[in-house]
Amino acid sequence: MSEPGFNWPVRVYWEDTDAGGVVYYANYLKFLERARTEWLRELGIGQTELAGRDGVMFVVRRVQADYLRPARFDDILAVRCGLREVGRASLVMEQAVMRGDETLLTARVKVACVGAASFRPAKIPDPILERFPKWN
Repeated sequence: MSEPGFNWPVRVYWEDTDAGGVVYYANYLKFLERARTEWLRELGIGQTELAGRDGVMFVVRRVQADYLRPARFDDILAVRCGLREVGRASLVMEQAVMRGDETLLTARVKVACVGAASFRPAKIPDPILERFPKWN
């Protein structure tokens, strides 16, 4: 990832690990989700308000992840988020899980905007688009 964009700290708890003492692969997806949610909050976009006020919500459409190194119990990690593409009804995020300068996981996540009631694709509302930082 060339620019970190947004960083969210995570400590690895015992419940995050598998029988081998390393973070279970699916738990990295939880770390990524939390960082994206906190990134939206940082921009003043709350998921509950988005659904209630604007009638839309963001859902994960696709995840491509590369697991590079294991994280272990009690590690302190940073989960990075960077906005890379904005479409009419979708966002593409580049994310990474870091332990210091060491990259443990990289991911590209496509998030779709859908109607809160219908779950059908919906245009991202202009007031929300205006809050996103300029992308490359």
